[in-house]
Amino acid sequence: MRARLLPHPVLSASLAVLWLFLVNDFSAGHAVLGVLLGVAVPLATSVYWPGSPRLRRPAAVLGYAAVVLADIVVSNVEVAYLVLFRRGETLRSRFVTVPLALKSPEAVAVLAGTITLTPGTVSADLCADGGALLVHCLETEDPDGVVARIKDRYESRLKEIFE
Repeated sequence: MRARLLPHPVLSASLAVLWLFLVNDFSAGHAVLGVLLGVAVPLATSVYWPGSPRLRRPAAVLGYAAVVLADIVVSNVEVAYLVLFRRGETLRSRFVTVPLALKSPEAVAVLAGTITLTPGTVSADLCADGGALLVHCLETEDPDGVVARIKDRYESRLKEIFE
């Protein structure tokens, strides 16, 4: 019964809290409306969610998040340096193909999102068979190093979490 009423309980709770933050009013009426939205939206969209992803090692998510946050901070500084101090120089931007060992669609989606969240890189395309990801790098001299870094820092951890 609970699974039918709350197919995605974390999403429901997140939507209710997000609603309270968006309206910036913590009254009982808005709390009830937030709970109703938190129940209604996942129910209405549950047909598009074929199943919940299985995390093989949920505790490893915290380590992954720490690595991603650290990389975001470092990349912000690097991009700020490029913008502020290398104005006259030509950037060595290029597309890099990253072959994927990930099989889980959720893991591939998290990897693509992580790459896009990190300043200076954007996930541009996913191969039709899911075997490679096209990444645009704002500045790189070593495309093979970019591939190795993505595989070492992100893909290996995601493989551990999802597969």
